[in-house]
Amino acid sequence: MFKGTYTALVTPFNKDGSVDYGALRALVDAQAAAGVAGVCPVGTTGESPTLSYQEHEDVIRKTIEYNAGRMQVIAGTGANCTREAVELTQHALADGADATLQIAPYYNKPSPEGLYRHFMEVADVGLPVLLYNAPGRTSRDIPVPVVARLASHPKIAGIKEAAGDANRVNLIRAAIGDKIDILSGDDSLTLPMMAAGAKGVVSVASNIVPADVVKMVDLALANDFAGALAIHTRLLHLFADLFIEVNPAPVKAAMAMMGLAEEAYRLPICELLPDNRAKLEKTLRDLGLVR
Repeated sequence: MFKGTYTALVTPFNKDGSVDYGALRALVDAQAAAGVAGVCPVGTTGESPTLSYQEHEDVIRKTIEYNAGRMQVIAGTGANCTREAVELTQHALADGADATLQIAPYYNKPSPEGLYRHFMEVADVGLPVLLYNAPGRTSRDIPVPVVARLASHPKIAGIKEAAGDANRVNLIRAAIGDKIDILSGDDSLTLPMMAAGAKGVVSVASNIVPADVVKMVDLALANDFAGALAIHTRLLHLFADLFIEVNPAPVKAAMAMMGLAEEAYRLPICELLPDNRAKLEKTLRDLGLVR
C-alpha cells in the first residue's frame, strides 16, 4: 500500500498565527504536480502539538479536499491518549483519508503491551495504519516483536522508521518478511533503508524539492542505486541542514526564503539562530533554490 515518496507536510501559518489555508492549498498542488505518492498532514512536521483539536481536524479535511484524489492522504492522527487517537482517526476516516500515521504514544512511555493495545484499538477503527517509530521524539521505541504482533491486524499496513537506524529494516523484515511496508522517516537514510528493503520515504525535504526526492526514490525502486546516489549526494547538505535545529523550524525557514510560505511558527517552535539561518541559506543558494 505504501510505496514511493510521501511528504510530511508543514502546516503554514499566517503572521497572526492562524492557519494559512491558501498556502496549504498551494503546497498540496505543488506536491501533486511533482508526482509524490502521498502527503502526510499534521504529523511532527505539521506542528501537531500546537494545533487545537478543531484545527487538527480542519487541516486534515482541507488537505483531503485540496488533494481531490490525486495522491494518498495519510492523516496524522496519533496521540498519547488512545481515546483521542481513536477519535481523530474516526474523523479522518469519515473525511476520506486513505490511511493514518500513528506515532508511538509520547511522554507517558507505555510498556510494549501498552503500545500493542494502543495501536490495535486505533487499527480497529478501520483506516489503514502506518505506524511511526520516532524514539527521539517519544522516548519509546516500538520493539520489533511488537511490530510483528501488530502485523497480524489486517489494517496495520506499514511503519515509518525514524529511529536513525537503517538496521531496523533488516530486523523487521527478518521477523515478518514483507508483511507490512517499511518507509524511511529520515531523508538522509532513505537510500540505505531502501537497499535493505524499504519502499520509500516520508520526507521533510520534499516540502521544498519534491521532484528531486521523487526521482531519487523512483530510481532506487527501479534498482538504479547509482542514479539515486547521485541525487542523494547532491541533496545531502540540504538533508542535514533541514535538521540543523528542531524540525520544522528549518524547513519553514527554507520555504520562506523560497517564497512558498510565511515564516511563522507557534511557540515553543521559533525562528532559527542567525548562524544556522545563514548556513541553510547558503545550502539553498548552492542548489539554486534561492538567489
